[in-house]
Amino acid sequence: MRWAGQRIDAETPGTLPGLGLIAGLVRSVTTPEFQGITFHEVLARSALNSVPGTALPFNWTVNPYRGCSHACRYCFARPTHKYLELDTGLDFDRQIVVKTNVADVLRRELARPSWSREPVALGTNTDPYQRAEGRYRLMPGIIDALASSGTPLSVLTKGTLLRRDLGLLSAASAEVSVGIAVSLALGDEELRRRLEPGVPSVRGRLDLIRAIRDAGLPCSVMVAPVLPWLTDSTDQLDQLLAQLSEAGATGVTPLVLHLRPGVKDWFMQWLAHDHPNLVGRYESLYAHGSYASPSYRKAFEEKARPLLDKHGFGRRSRHRSEPIDGMHSGTVETLGPKPSTQERLF
Repeated sequence: MRWAGQRIDAETPGTLPGLGLIAGLVRSVTTPEFQGITFHEVLARSALNSVPGTALPFNWTVNPYRGCSHACRYCFARPTHKYLELDTGLDFDRQIVVKTNVADVLRRELARPSWSREPVALGTNTDPYQRAEGRYRLMPGIIDALASSGTPLSVLTKGTLLRRDLGLLSAASAEVSVGIAVSLALGDEELRRRLEPGVPSVRGRLDLIRAIRDAGLPCSVMVAPVLPWLTDSTDQLDQLLAQLSEAGATGVTPLVLHLRPGVKDWFMQWLAHDHPNLVGRYESLYAHGSYASPSYRKAFEEKARPLLDKHGFGRRSRHRSEPIDGMHSGTVETLGPKPSTQERLF
């Protein structure tokens, strides 16, 4: 790996507008292995993010990265890049903030007498197993810090790189509660390539579910987002749920697409290019806010419920078509929080 002339003590003002004034920025890095992506390495001042007062089953998260090379057009975390004076489109996909010291900071925070070992969620903002994790290897230290402190944890990911850490997660589950969930909503590989260009293949994530189960761990699946008139037919849902059941998923949560400000424009640009005939229908469906109309959500719930029952997910899964980000993992439910300025990066 070449550091392209970077020095460990060199800041690069102007390369990342919102970070140029932040002392935690160590260097900005480009490398041939990640063409088109810039990593902005920072020294974090905190690791644990407090998310109190939400409808979530946890009050704490850890996010080792900001921005995500999965480049999902619908990603609800895109607006968080505005804090850095970056756009919510290509900058979110290509300007990745890396908290290089996050595991060390986390260990110090978990060692405080005031820490009460509340559950901590990973993957609620951007994916902790995106491609950058293959280079920076932040998750093993995070998992070890949480487990060794007696802190329950959950992980939500689309990244097949999680397989690397299955031994660590399995060992951690002997000490604390560990929940794992995989996000897989698009069974059509061509649609996946167009809408989630940086995400591992459908087959790769099905194999990941199998590997998690083979390791003796539960694995729920978040079927999110379900795309109106693109992936919401009975046949499409039936086929996907059959694949998830065969792979050994222990729970499924479908979630209809929601489009917050900062995400909607980026998604609608894609829709206008790939499916212009649907633009008017989407504008009508999302005319009154970020979520599909109540009538659509009700109809989808009535369609999905018997399919969940058919494939053995009815009792173990909570179906969500109402406006809340969520996933269900056996007895551990992990819900992605709405983007918030409460999150501390440094």
